[in-house]
Order: sequence, then structure tokens, then C-alpha cells
Amino acid sequence: MGPMHGMTQGDRGGLSDRERRVLELERGWWKHAPTKDEAVREQVGMTMGEYHPFLNALLDRPEALEHDPLLVKRLRRLRNARRGAGVGRRAAR
Repeated sequence: MGPMHGMTQGDRGGLSDRERRVLELERGWWKHAPTKDEAVREQVGMTMGEYHPFLNALLDRPEALEHDPLLVKRLRRLRNARRGAGVGRRAAR
């Protein structure tokens, strides 16, 4: 099963309730839980191993961008910066 398993299209913006909860969590998880792991478990019901592929797939969906353009663009930039930094670290070894 891929990272999008369990996603169903919701009524608002083409996103499921879980997808909207993930975006809401990314907006401000630090306000609600001491750690992100805890926030993910409590608010979305996923492990971090399930959450990251789900989030990455969600960020690539046009519906997510339409739902919250500023958040999705910021998260895409962070993801791309981390991926770029990872390539540099591996090459430097």
C-alpha cells in the first residue's frame, strides 16, 4: 500500500478529513504537543514512519495547494532544501 492509502476525497477542496488534519497539524503542532511525534499520533493517528510519506504525497497534490497555498509552498521549499542538503552531505563524505 502506498502513502496515499486510506485517503478519500472530502467534500471541501477535494481533501479528506485526514488530509486536512495533516495540514492543520503542520500549521502549528508545537502549540498542542511537546513533540511532533506525539502530535502526529494524537491528531492524525499515524506513526512518523507513516506520516512522512503521507505528507510528502499530500504536498504534491494540487488540492492541497489550493486548500492552503502558503503552507504547502513553505513545506515544499523546506522539503526541497532538505533533499538538496542531503545530496551535499552524501557527496562530501
